[in-house]
Amino acid sequence: MEQFTLFVISLLANLFSAFSGGGAGLVQLPALIFLGLPFGMALATHKVASVALGVGATVRHLREGGLERQFAIYMLIAGLPGVVIGASLILQVPDRLAEVALGLLTLGLGVYSFLSPELGQEYQTIHRDRAGFLVGGAGLFLIGILNGSLTSGTGLFVTLWLVRWFGLDYRRAVAHTLVLVGVFWNGSGALTLGILGDIRWDWIPVLLLGSLLGGYLGAHLSIAKGNRWIKRGFEVVTLLVGSKLVLG
Repeated sequence: MEQFTLFVISLLANLFSAFSGGGAGLVQLPALIFLGLPFGMALATHKVASVALGVGATVRHLREGGLERQFAIYMLIAGLPGVVIGASLILQVPDRLAEVALGLLTLGLGVYSFLSPELGQEYQTIHRDRAGFLVGGAGLFLIGILNGSLTSGTGLFVTLWLVRWFGLDYRRAVAHTLVLVGVFWNGSGALTLGILGDIRWDWIPVLLLGSLLGGYLGAHLSIAKGNRWIKRGFEVVTLLVGSKLVLG
């Protein structure tokens, strides 16, 4: 029953995350804590499992196209150092204070997207000069620190940053977020947390299965439904994630 519960939680959390561009930690991380894991172990275990979300989404998005190879490499170079730094610092930071601050920022993302009806509906290449890439990279580095330290909703920050700063539409932004953040950022965070802390390895196989299937199905839905539905999904998930982090 415990394994079945973990599978259902992982499948649903990662399906919604792959559709909207982040937020799997809203359900999965608190569930792991509720099932008895301490925060550090729950975070590391979730990070390992969430890599499969990126793998499942990658399989679907590579079939569809829409990923820009050079831009993907740029996201890795800008974000990975921040992920490692964040994962190294999280075990020394008061959880509650960081969660409330992150929750308020996440709520702000949802409200901003809701108040901007045309945001992310059309693809346009903006801020692709040297200054634009420097500012964009700084933003990705800071989000990487959040991603390494607090897992709930930081993929949503990447999605909106790609839409707002670089002009990607929601479908392309979600694809890049799931592939780069899901596989590489979360993989680096999981490795760092695994070295510094502990992972509940006997839960990993079923969590990986749920994440893999949820990531593939969620990516399929995002491709099938288009930018308008993804935008609405993004707004719903950001408001839920933000509220959960603030209220505890």
